[in-house]
Order: sequence, then C-alpha cells, then structure tokens
Amino acid sequence: MPDTRKVMLIGCGMVGMSYAYALLNQNIVDELVLVDVNKDKAMGEAMDLNHGLAFASSSMKIYAGDYSDAKDADIVVIAAGVNQKPGESRIDLLGRNTAVFKSIIEPVVASGFSGIFLIATNPVDVMSQITLKLSGFSPDKVIGSGTTLDTARLRYLIGAKLKIDPRNVHAYVIGEHGDSEFVPWSQAHVSTVSLDEIKAKNPDRDSDFDMSEIEVEVREAAQKIIAAKNATYYGIGMALVRITRAIFSNEHSILTISSLVDGEYGISGAYLGLPCIVGREGRIKLIELDLNNEEHKKLEHSAAVIKDAFSCIQF
Repeated sequence: MPDTRKVMLIGCGMVGMSYAYALLNQNIVDELVLVDVNKDKAMGEAMDLNHGLAFASSSMKIYAGDYSDAKDADIVVIAAGVNQKPGESRIDLLGRNTAVFKSIIEPVVASGFSGIFLIATNPVDVMSQITLKLSGFSPDKVIGSGTTLDTARLRYLIGAKLKIDPRNVHAYVIGEHGDSEFVPWSQAHVSTVSLDEIKAKNPDRDSDFDMSEIEVEVREAAQKIIAAKNATYYGIGMALVRITRAIFSNEHSILTISSLVDGEYGISGAYLGLPCIVGREGRIKLIELDLNNEEHKKLEHSAAVIKDAFSCIQF
C-alpha cells in the first residue's frame, strides 16, 4: 500500500485556508487535518472543503483534529499567530507569538511527530528560528516560506517588463522576508543570459532594463495589498503549496525558503530566505550565490536584523 501524504495545518485563518483550498485543487495530499484554537472554526472549514470534493480531482480525507494527529503527519504547516495591536512593538508581538508557538510545538513534538515543520506566520524568519529552538529538530526539517512569494512576484514583474515568460526568468529576492530583503541583480538571468549582459548588448533599450522600481514594488507589494483589502493570503497560500509539492514529489527544486544559515556566506545563527534545494527530507542543501560586495553587505544586514529580533525573545 503506498504511503499516505499527510499534512496538518495549524491555524485556520485566511492564510491557512487559502493554502488548504489550493491543496484541494492541486491534488497534492491524501490527508489534511485542520487544527485551530477555535475548534468549531476548524470543523466548519473541514466541512466546507469536503463539500467541494465532488468537484475536485482529489479524494482527500479532510477533517478537524488535534495535535495528537501529528504523530504520522509528513508536514506540519503553522499559519497561526496573533495580530499586532495598535502601538505594540515588533518585539512585544514576537513575545506573544512565541507563547503561541510554545503551546503548539510542544504537543506536536510530544505526539511523536518526526516530519517537517513549514512556517508561514510572520515575521517568518524569526518564527522559523523559534520553531527550531522549541522543537529541537534538525535545521533541515524546520523551514519557512521565506522569500518564495517575493521571488515569484519579482519574476512576474521582470517577465512583464521584458515581455518574457516569468518561468524563463531566473532571479531571486533574498534575506529577511521584510524591509531588509533585496534582489541580487548580479545573479539575475533570462534563460542563461545575465540581465547585465542583455543590458550591455542593448544600449538603446536602457530604460527597459532599469529594475530599481521593480525591486521597490516587490518589497512594498504586501503593504499595497493590505491597504486595499486588509490582508494577503492567496499568494502565500499558493507559495506554501509549491513548497509542499516540492517536498512530497522529492523534486529537488530550488526555492527561496527560510532556513538556518550556518557558515554559508560567512553568516551563522540566522534564518534567511535563500535559494535552497527542497525535497522529501525538507531542505537538502543551501545554495551559495556568487554575491558581489554590496550584495553581501545587504545580506549581512538582513542577518543582523533577524539576530537582533531573535535575541530579544524570552524562552
């Protein structure tokens, strides 16, 4: 009998349910268990999804459960957390979210869970590092969504500007999923040709290759969406599904997940969004890009931001 692909989703808010809905439509898992502090909500969401099974190509088993159901799960996705209160500092928010994660991770680990933690809760880099600390798991099995969505936004915008299929654009947003994230343009390619090389060969199209506005647009995309509709959830839900598929299909795909940097780039002790090979065991390898000096300084700054935030947390 083939192995059952089982995911536990903790947190049935808009991000969590966007992920669950996309999972159902893409037929990636066999079993999905929903857990939320509001048990009625988890039950209602499971019912609603089940009523769509007749229209799906999937025969998923979907139900509301509790942390003990994690014992045979392959992936636990955490999209739970508290919202920032007016006037509350980022550090205070981190403190409250750390308490939430403690109440989640301890019973999940106690269940016998030995799979992969995939974190979506913001600030995702710090929350992923908190999960590593609380779980005691191998760093390869504790990953966050990182800059996966930011990278998808970047490739979409570059493709639109150059009139190229974004799937043929190879560029990354790296660092913190937040204000210090950046694009290492020295590593940006269309097919196998660098953007710098294309620009040099097309001096008459100089304005076409001015990407400064795109980088700002990527960084500010979430704020624009929040201003327009109060929250972002579809894009990150799809990004989480993309990571989930890479894990279950053992794709060895390169995705900019958030994972522990331990000596790479001369940085240690911080979770950052960087290109990693992702497969059945979680993060298989962190890839080191050939960054120039300016880009390396930006990455070090991102690491310092994460380390500073993590150092303020009381466990």
